[in-house]
Amino acid sequence: MSAYQKEYLLAKEDPKQFWQSQAENINWFQKPTKILEFDNNGIERWFSDGVLNTCWLALDYHCEQGRGDNVALIYDSPVTGNKSRYTYNQLRDQVSKIAGMLASKGVGKGDRVIIYMPMIPQAAMAMLACARLGAIHSVVFGGFAPHELAVRIDDAQPKIILTASCGIEFTTVIPYKPLVDKAIEKSNWKPDTVIVYQRPQCLAELTQSYDLDWNQAYEQAQPHSCVPVLSTDPLYILYTSGTTGKPKGVVRDNGGHAVALKYSMGAIYNIAEDGVYWAVSDVGWVLGHSYIVYAPLIHGCTSVLYEGKPIKTPDAGVFWRVCAEHKVNVLFAAPTAFRAIKKEDSEGTQIKKYDLSPLQVIFMAGERLDSPTMNWTQEKTGKPIIDNWWQTETGWPIVANPIGIEPMPVKAGSSTKPVPGYHLDILDGQGEVLGPNQQGFIAIKRPMPPSCLPTIWRNHDRFKSGYLNQFPGYYISGDGGYFDSDGYLYIMGRIDDVINVAGHRLSTGEMEEVVAGHPAIAECAVVGISDELKGQLPLGLIVLKDGVKVSDIELEKEIIDVVREKIGAVACFKQALVVERLPKTRSGKILRKTIRQIADGEEYTLPSTIDDPTSLNEIEKILER
Repeated sequence: MSAYQKEYLLAKEDPKQFWQSQAENINWFQKPTKILEFDNNGIERWFSDGVLNTCWLALDYHCEQGRGDNVALIYDSPVTGNKSRYTYNQLRDQVSKIAGMLASKGVGKGDRVIIYMPMIPQAAMAMLACARLGAIHSVVFGGFAPHELAVRIDDAQPKIILTASCGIEFTTVIPYKPLVDKAIEKSNWKPDTVIVYQRPQCLAELTQSYDLDWNQAYEQAQPHSCVPVLSTDPLYILYTSGTTGKPKGVVRDNGGHAVALKYSMGAIYNIAEDGVYWAVSDVGWVLGHSYIVYAPLIHGCTSVLYEGKPIKTPDAGVFWRVCAEHKVNVLFAAPTAFRAIKKEDSEGTQIKKYDLSPLQVIFMAGERLDSPTMNWTQEKTGKPIIDNWWQTETGWPIVANPIGIEPMPVKAGSSTKPVPGYHLDILDGQGEVLGPNQQGFIAIKRPMPPSCLPTIWRNHDRFKSGYLNQFPGYYISGDGGYFDSDGYLYIMGRIDDVINVAGHRLSTGEMEEVVAGHPAIAECAVVGISDELKGQLPLGLIVLKDGVKVSDIELEKEIIDVVREKIGAVACFKQALVVERLPKTRSGKILRKTIRQIADGEEYTLPSTIDDPTSLNEIEKILER
C-alpha cells in the first residue's frame, strides 16, 4: 500500500484518530479532548473543548521558540515601488499594537470588524489583530462598490471598519474613503468608528464623526496580548461573491482551520517551515486568507504579500522577478494569471532573465486548469505544475497532488486525488454513487474535515438548503466531474456549466480544453446558449495571443473541426467569436453565467466582482452582430 493510500484510509476509517494526531502539530493553550462532536444542528465540530489563539500560532509562538528574527512577511509593490520586510518579532509587535488600537475603541471577543483595504501589510496585520482579540474579521475586497459593501455591513454588523485612503489598480488610484462613506450611508447598520490608513498616493479627508486616523490611533495604543478562544469560536466571515440578493457569509472557526492549514503546508505544498511561500491573490479572497496570511505564518514560513498584477506592473516578467528576488520556493496563483503572461510573452523570453533555481513548484487553483496553460508554464519554467481544487467554503484543498506525502504522476485536466480527510463520491441526480468515468455531482461525504464551514453567518437554513439537503449525508460542492479508473478526479466546472444539446449532457469545460489547445489562442470560454431546436448550443469566445494574425473565418473553421474530432458531432459546436478580453472577476473567474444571460437576451446584474466592466460591453456588441 502506498504512503498516500495509508494516510487517506486512516483519515477515512478513523477520522478522530487522524485529526487528533494532526492537532498535536499546533500549540494549544488547552489541548482538546473532544475531537469530533456534532452540535445541536447536527453539524460536525472539531476540537470543541480546545482553547487556542490563531494570532498566537501565527506570530507569538515562533517568537517564543527563538525564531523571532526570521522574516515573516515580505511586501512587494510594483505599483508604488515600495518593498519592505517584517520579522516575526516586528510583525507581532505591530499586530499587538493594532489589536490594542481596536480594543481601545471597544472591540472585544466576538465583535465583528470589516477590513476594506488594498494589498498592503496593514491589511494582513488587521486580520491578525482581530484574531488576537478573538474578534471576527470580515475582509471585503478593496474597491467593491458601495452597495456591495453596504449589504455586508448590514449582515456582519461590524463595530469598526478598517480601511485605507486608496487602492491602486495598475496606474489608477482608487479613493476608498468616499466608497466607505457611501456604503455607510446606504446601510441600516452604522459602525461606531472608521479607522483610515493614509497612503501618500491619495490622502482621505476625515470629515465624518466616525472617522479616525490610523497612525494617530496606533501611536496612542498599548500592546494587547492574545485572547484565548474556543476551537469552535469564529475566526472570520468571508462573503462569497453573488450577483444579486443577500451575500453568503461563510463562517470559519479557529481550531479546525489552524489544524487543517498546518497539515496542508506539509502534506500538499511540501514546504519547509522556514521556506518562502508566495500566494498571488488578494486578502479579500479565500486564497489570501488561507495562504497569504494564516497558513504560511502558522507554519513558520516567509509569506510574500504582492501589490500588483501578473502583467503591466511593469511587464509580463514581474512574477519571475519577484520569485528570483525573494527566493520563492512555492508559487501559487490562478491559471488566469499564467494565461495573461502567456498572451504577452508566448515565447517565455522574460522567464529566461531570472534565476528561478529556488522555485521548487508552481501550484494553480481558483478555476479549471486547462492543459495548454499547464503545459506552457511547465515547458517555459521547467517547474512541476500542480493543480488543486477547493472552495471558499472549505478553506483548504479538497483535491490535490499531495507531494508532501507521495508525489503522483500528473494528468492534464485532473487535480489528482482527494486530500486525506475528504471522502468524495460522484452522485447522479437521485443521489446514487456513480462509477469511474461517469459524470455527476461532486459531493463530500460527511463528516467534513476540519476547517470546512459549519454554517452561513446568521442564516443556518440557507447553509442547509444550499449545501446539505439535496443529498442527505453529503455536502454538495456545486461542481460536476468524474473519477477516472485510477481514482483521479476531473472537475468539469459548475453544475450549471453542463449544457444539454438535443438531450446530450455535455461539459463546456471539456470543450474549452479542446479549443484552448489551438496554437493561436491565449484563452477561451465556452457557454451554452438557448436554441429552439436543440435546447442549447455551445458558443465559443476566444482571445488570441499577442501578435497573432489570423483570419476569423479560418480560425473558426479550424476550431469547429477540432471539437468535432475530439468530442464529436454531437457537440454541435458551430460558432467561435474572437474577443479582446473575457469578462472576469477580480480573482480571475470567467463570468460564464453573465455571458450566457447576454447571449440569451436575458436581464443581468453587473456582478460586483467584475474586474473590467467594459469587457461585457464588447461581448454585447459582438453578440448583437
